[in-house]
Amino acid sequence: MPKVIIDKEACKGCGLCISACPKKALSISKVQNSKGFFPAEVTCPEKCTSCTFCGLVCPDIAIQIYK
Repeated sequence: MPKVIIDKEACKGCGLCISACPKKALSISKVQNSKGFFPAEVTCPEKCTSCTFCGLVCPDIAIQIYK
């Protein structure tokens, strides 16, 4: 199963990864990081297909995908 790791401290919660995910496996967290942003989080890991779209669009390079 693919694994998506989001660096919650690097993420500013822009939502680009959420829009890019064709399987809708990501969402915005309800918990703030130390900078006051609501980072993205993986809410449905079973839906992830390792397409890497989320990591490609992330302007903060806060997402790593392991296949």
